Amino acid sequence: MDIVEQIKGAVAGHEDEIVQGIDKVGDAVDQATDGKFADQVDQAQDFLKDQLGQASDQTQ
Repeated sequence: MDIVEQIKGAVAGHEDEIVQGIDKVGDAVDQATDGKFADQVDQAQDFLKDQLGQASDQTQ
């Protein structure tokens, strides 16, 4: 089993918690940088959430 399959297995069923974590990390970065990189942080959050959606679609 390769690493990608292991990650997909670990993600399955925990999408809500992972999305909450992505949001918390983004908020922490925004707070630490006084929002200086808010656009980049939002873009990274959206990318990660899209990847999470694709991974959960493939496991179903």
